[in-house]
Amino acid sequence: MYSYPIDYDLFTQEEIITLVEFFSLIEDANEGTVDVQKLLKTYNEYRQIINSVSLEKQMEKEFEKISGYSIYKTLKNVK
Repeated sequence: MYSYPIDYDLFTQEEIITLVEFFSLIEDANEGTVDVQKLLKTYNEYRQIINSVSLEKQMEKEFEKISGYSIYKTLKNVK
């Protein structure tokens, strides 16, 4: 498990849980197997929470720097 690039002051507790779940599913997809439907569902929730393109790009860049996993490439491979 990695340290996730989440600014806890910007999100509610429920949103943070969804963000952590999404990042965890990205890890699972790269490290083994993942329920694709659950990943895609959580990705849609993630996109609703991160409603700013610049914030989304920043978080994804930081996540890739920390984990080595590209969210874009991971989602492209599971579709």
